[in-house]
Amino acid sequence: MDLHPGRPLRPEEIVELLQEARARTLLLVAPLDDADLRLQHDPLMSPIVWDLGHIAHFEEVWLLRNVDGPGPGSEGLEGIYDPFRNPRATRAGLDLPGRADLHPWMARIRRAVLDNLSRLDLSTSTSPLLADGFVFRMVLQHEYQHGETILQTLQLKQGAPYPAPRASTHPTPSAPPPAPPAFACDDPGMVRFPGGAVTIGTDDASDTYDNERPAHVVELPPFRIDRTPVTEADVLAFIADGGYERDELWDEAGRTWIREQGIRAPKYWFERDGAWWTRVMDLERPIDADRPVAHLCWYEADAYARWIGKRLPTEFEWEAAARFDPSTGLSRRFPWGDAPAGPDRANVDSLAFDTAPVWSFAGNVSPIGCYGMIGDVWEWTSSRFDGYPGYRTFPYPEYSEVFFGDEYRVLRGGSWATRSGAIRSTFRNWDYPIRRQIFAGLRCAADD
Repeated sequence: MDLHPGRPLRPEEIVELLQEARARTLLLVAPLDDADLRLQHDPLMSPIVWDLGHIAHFEEVWLLRNVDGPGPGSEGLEGIYDPFRNPRATRAGLDLPGRADLHPWMARIRRAVLDNLSRLDLSTSTSPLLADGFVFRMVLQHEYQHGETILQTLQLKQGAPYPAPRASTHPTPSAPPPAPPAFACDDPGMVRFPGGAVTIGTDDASDTYDNERPAHVVELPPFRIDRTPVTEADVLAFIADGGYERDELWDEAGRTWIREQGIRAPKYWFERDGAWWTRVMDLERPIDADRPVAHLCWYEADAYARWIGKRLPTEFEWEAAARFDPSTGLSRRFPWGDAPAGPDRANVDSLAFDTAPVWSFAGNVSPIGCYGMIGDVWEWTSSRFDGYPGYRTFPYPEYSEVFFGDEYRVLRGGSWATRSGAIRSTFRNWDYPIRRQIFAGLRCAADD
């Protein structure tokens, strides 16, 4: 079942979706003992027990206190689960509960939510939060997103590696199809977007966040963009050519940062017997030439693009390449159409716990011929995070508005760790340029 954008959710659908989301969250943490749940494995990330408590507290705030209440500005995320009052680096010092107290508390909140849902008349409410089931979709996406955050923490886990509960495998890669003739260019690894007026964002308020709205028209000049994400083999060539040591490839801030940190390869890469390997949770494997590279920060992505003679796309170029069909002038919800994302169409929501070789999901192709723009790795863009023209905060400023500005760069497309219900071609992620714990890579663009 998916979130069914654009129409109201039935109460029985809400129940099923809430139960499925919680089952996945608990599956991810089931292999951990209480010490691992309470430990802050890295200052960049919360103790996992904080994430679990925050998930439940957010649900309580929005589905019990505010579900049919006053709306914007009433979120009330107080106490130890307030992420602004308690930054990640300080959360280990909070009076956090253990598993024995936390799980029953989460279950009590959920029972109260379901009881309250049984009394709500969703068809007659005038609350903007309940319109088309928005608040339920928001709470679901919040839990989905924290599941990916928990996976980032588990990849950073101290002590014994996290024993990932692998329960799926990737399809066998297919032969890459030829680029659509109308968009082919001299470089077979790229396609050409012809430029023109493109609708960016969406007006669908049933399941999208405020930073994705409103839909607006952007005039784009022609550009070229890679058909696939940059692979591990591509970055291996960058390393072999001294890419991490060549000052001319890095901007000043990036050059200073990698020198101070002693960085010479993507995060989780290591050398063994003269060859490069990488680790994904408890699995160590040799570098795979055909997989999208992951765990690059923005500075590394920018330097690689400069090394190859290209650049990072803007987020508008990325979105146009992912969902706009120049032959019809129409935008899709996903590269393949409007059908929901899922592990049958893209490497998302994956219990294989890794990227997939490119062309593993043959249908994950955009109208102009770009592969894999949903799933596998988040893709860095050159754009800073800001509101669209006509942006309106809803339902609270701490999701988007407080992060607008020069500090953050936008990522698009989702990763293997992204739940199906938390990704679409208009979805905007953002992070600091130094962040490498996220499941992020890139694809390059160039002026036409």
